[in-house]
Amino acid sequence: MLDGLFNIELRLRELDAAGDPLVRLKRAIDWEQFRRYTDSIREKERKTNAGRRAYDTILMFKILILQSLYNLSDDAMEYQIRDRISFMRFLGLSLGDRVPDAKTIWLFREQLREGELVEPLFALFDRYLNDHGFVAQKGQIIDASIVAAPRQGNTRKENETIKQGETPTEWEEKPAKLVQKDVDARWTKKNDVTHFGYKNHICVDVAHKLIREWAVTDAALHDSQIFEELIDDDNTRRELWADSAYRSQMSLEQLKQWGLREHLQRKGGGAQQAAQRARAAGQPHASADSCAGRACVRHAIDARGQPDHPHDRHRAGAM
Repeated sequence: MLDGLFNIELRLRELDAAGDPLVRLKRAIDWEQFRRYTDSIREKERKTNAGRRAYDTILMFKILILQSLYNLSDDAMEYQIRDRISFMRFLGLSLGDRVPDAKTIWLFREQLREGELVEPLFALFDRYLNDHGFVAQKGQIIDASIVAAPRQGNTRKENETIKQGETPTEWEEKPAKLVQKDVDARWTKKNDVTHFGYKNHICVDVAHKLIREWAVTDAALHDSQIFEELIDDDNTRRELWADSAYRSQMSLEQLKQWGLREHLQRKGGGAQQAAQRARAAGQPHASADSCAGRACVRHAIDARGQPDHPHDRHRAGAM
């Protein structure tokens, strides 16, 4: 047992040496200031003392913060809390503590939404990020990832009805069936592979790798259609990286108009042709820089999960 505890302490010290950003975030923010919002959803007295005691609302709020920063679904969040020591430390949990399951996380978020507490909570959180050295810096990176949703097994007629923005009559007559249906997800094809679900569109700052802007759409919407909404005007450096899906004459003109220096990848051609174009333009070869930028985004969305509602748009830390 002592060896186990020693190994955990050793691992935590290694994380500290590597610069675990959650340590700084935990120390920088007075989390108790959020309690006046989070506890308000529990103002109704319990009718009975039976059952387990509810999880602390600050713990649940910090879980939502982790979800937004690392772009995790409820199921993935539950797993990552159990699996990652850095997450456990940020949340103040030990190996023997109970961990909120995916349904509990979902319920807490829904309670905040119903109480219209999301905006004030995250406006306060954003202010603290900026006031304590987490200002968006060194440019921004935009990317999108497909998030799979359970395939529905609908009939062709039902799918046509859904595409028209309507709900099949049979589903309306059977509420239990309707609640199991996802009418917002869509089909798309990428690299000759068919996907059903959504797209997470994010903008992260290069310095802290924090998600500064975030939108969720159905999977069929092209990345470029959500480009303008993801631009972070508060970043201290006017540099922007994105892949070739965002490159068009219109987007290049828009970026120039907004005073942003573009680092948009080109379709095909490979690294050698990119280097030749850079030399012809009298610029240093930026291939390695672009790859580093893409790595930042892929780190942010590595464990991506299913969004709750399409077409939601969020700022840093939003749900």
